[in-house]
Amino acid sequence: MFALIIAAATAVLTIAGLGYSAVALMGARAYVRRSRIAPAFAPPVTILKPLRGVDAGMAEAFASHCHQEYPGEYEILFGVASLDDPAVVLVRQLQEQYPERGLHLIVCPENLGPNGKVSCLAQLLPHAHHDFLVINDSDIRVGPRYLAHILAPFAPAERQPPVGMVTALYRGRTHGSSETARRATLGSKLEALGISTDFAPAVLTSRWLERGLHFGLGSTLAVSRAALDTIGGLAPLAEYLADDYQLGARVHAAGFRIELAHEIVETSVPGWSFSGFVQHQLRWMRTMRESRRAGYAGMVFSYGLAWAFLNLIASGLSLPALALFSVALLLRVSLALGVGVGLLGDGQVLRDLWLLLPRDLVALALWAWSYASDTVEWRGERMLIRDGKIVRPEPETRTASTAPVVNKT
Repeated sequence: MFALIIAAATAVLTIAGLGYSAVALMGARAYVRRSRIAPAFAPPVTILKPLRGVDAGMAEAFASHCHQEYPGEYEILFGVASLDDPAVVLVRQLQEQYPERGLHLIVCPENLGPNGKVSCLAQLLPHAHHDFLVINDSDIRVGPRYLAHILAPFAPAERQPPVGMVTALYRGRTHGSSETARRATLGSKLEALGISTDFAPAVLTSRWLERGLHFGLGSTLAVSRAALDTIGGLAPLAEYLADDYQLGARVHAAGFRIELAHEIVETSVPGWSFSGFVQHQLRWMRTMRESRRAGYAGMVFSYGLAWAFLNLIASGLSLPALALFSVALLLRVSLALGVGVGLLGDGQVLRDLWLLLPRDLVALALWAWSYASDTVEWRGERMLIRDGKIVRPEPETRTASTAPVVNKT
C-alpha cells in the first residue's frame, strides 16, 4: 500500500513537472519573440563594482568592461574596504592599461550593515557622476555591446510605467579547483548546468506567468537614479543577503517596470568540490525561500525529471512509469538545449548533459533540506536568515562583514 501511495504521488508530481517544463519553454519563446533592435539611447552611465579579494577570471572580467562600443560616456568605480585588499593590485594595473577610461578606486571603510557588498555600494553612490547606474559582480564578463544593450530600454517612451531597472540573464563558465587545474570540477559543472538549465528557465517562467519581471539578477542591476531615490537608496538593503532580489522587488513595488535585456553575460564558477556546491546551493535556496516564499514552494513542481525517476523506482520499473519517465526526459532535455544552448549560448550544457538527472535529484533533495534550517554559510561565515534579512550574525561575522562581499546568487 505504501509503495502504491508513493508511486501515485510521484506520478502526480511528474505530470505537474511536465506542465512546468512546457510553461518554461513558452516563457523562453516569449522572451525570444520580444527580441528587437532597441532604440538608440546612450546616456552617461556609472558602473559600480564592490570588491573583496580576487576571484577567478576577475582580470578578464574587468577588461571586458573597458572594451565597450558605447557612444555615451561611462565611468567605473571600484570600491574596497581598505587598500590592503588584493583586488587593489588588479585595479591599479587596469588603470595603467586603460588610462583613457574613467577608472576610479574608492575606499569604503564604513560598516552600514551585515551585507558588506551593499555597504560598499552605498558608499560608492555619492561618487557616481551620472543618473544611470550599473551594478554587477566582480567576475561578470560582458560583450562589447553590453552597455548599449543594457541602457537602451531606459529610452523615454509613451508606454507607462517608466523603466526603472534593467537586468540580464547569465551563463556560468566552469573552472578547475586551482589555477593550475584545467578540468572543471564536479561541483562547478553542476553549478553551471543549474544556472543554464534550471535557474534561467525559472526566471523566464516567472517573467511569463507574472507578465513581467518583478526582481533583479545580480549579474546586472542597471537602475535609474530616479528609481533609486524613490525607494530610499541602497543603504536599507544592507540588512538583506539577496540584495539583488530586494532591489528589483522594491523598484517594481515603487511603480517602475523591470526589463530583461537581450544581452547574456558570463559569470565565473569557482572550482568547487561537491560539498562546496551543496553549501552554495543551500545558501541560495534558503535566501530565496525567505524572500519569495510562494514561488519557492512552487519549485517542487519544477523537478519533473527527478520525480519521474523516483516514480520509476517506486512502481517497480512498470511500463507506464517508463513511458512517463521518457516524456519527462524528452521535455527536460529540450528545455536544457533550448534555453541553455540556444538562448544562453552555453556549450558546456552539451558536455554535461549526462549530469541532468543526477543534478536534478540533488537539487530536489537540497530543496527539501532547505526547510530544515535558517542558517547559511557565506564565504566561510555562518549567519541566520529570516524574511531575507541577516538577523543574527555570529561574532566573527560582525568583524568580517566590514569588508565588502561580492554576492553571487
